[in-house]
Amino acid sequence: MTSIASPAAGSTATASRAGLYLRLVLVALFWGGTFIAGRRLALEMPHFVAAAARYVLASALLIAYLWQREGGLPKPSARQWIGIGVLGATGIFAYNAFFFGALERLPAGRAALIIATNPALTAVAAWLVFRLRFAWWQWLGVAVAFAGASIVVSRGDPASLGAGAIGAGEALMFCGVLSWVVYTLVGRAMMRRPDALSPLATTAYASAVGLLLLAAVAAFELPQVQWERLGAIEFAALAYMGLFGTAVAFVWFYEGVKSLGAARAAVFTNLVPVFGVTLAVLVLGEPLLVSMVVGGLVTMAGVSLTNFERKSA
Repeated sequence: MTSIASPAAGSTATASRAGLYLRLVLVALFWGGTFIAGRRLALEMPHFVAAAARYVLASALLIAYLWQREGGLPKPSARQWIGIGVLGATGIFAYNAFFFGALERLPAGRAALIIATNPALTAVAAWLVFRLRFAWWQWLGVAVAFAGASIVVSRGDPASLGAGAIGAGEALMFCGVLSWVVYTLVGRAMMRRPDALSPLATTAYASAVGLLLLAAVAAFELPQVQWERLGAIEFAALAYMGLFGTAVAFVWFYEGVKSLGAARAAVFTNLVPVFGVTLAVLVLGEPLLVSMVVGGLVTMAGVSLTNFERKSA
């Protein structure tokens, strides 16, 4: 017997899909906002202390949500713990070290535009590691994305890149991109195994491992904290990064991946640099350079081309 969906059911499904899209847009907004909060913290706190404080809240929330969602905490195997350790060391520990180091030296908007090269670099790395098929237009997209990044980094004069245009801040942010590429590839390899943990469990455990590594270094930085300089803005920035910029964003993003697929959900990450630059201008009063607008648009065009997959007839 053929069933006919009622108009109410159809409207409910449409509303649910609209809510999912809205949450993915908010994820991009939250991640864009981490550059603003991170810039404030990088200038006022030792970096590992700030990163560890961020993940104290984020890890607690992720593990609590994992417990509620999966009815307990899964027990990883020894092999899975090795993978989780790599994820924590790269995507949590190393990325945050480079992230805060870069934001001490770079305006938040420029840092957000550099991180926009991540999808293109990840695609190339996946081609190298997993031997994925790469079409000619995807190679063109990679070239366009990095041309856009060169415009941003060189402030509109790519010819100056060999003459010291890339400073310590830019170099640290690119290292952050590389650490996230490793995190993405290792996570992908783990997810492809038949005994894989859920993405939520993997993320929660990796965050906890990363927190332990961050806390080990932060312990040496604690005497450097100037508590009298920290006010409501700094604590609000920490709460924002832990709650919205990490825990909520990760959960909503993986819900999007589960419902839409990784490729369609990843499209929304193109909004991260847009929100990052916009918030940097509105909240921090950073200047919006023509080179940032042009370079940012070129980079996002290249990333879109890199991730484009032509459908077979």
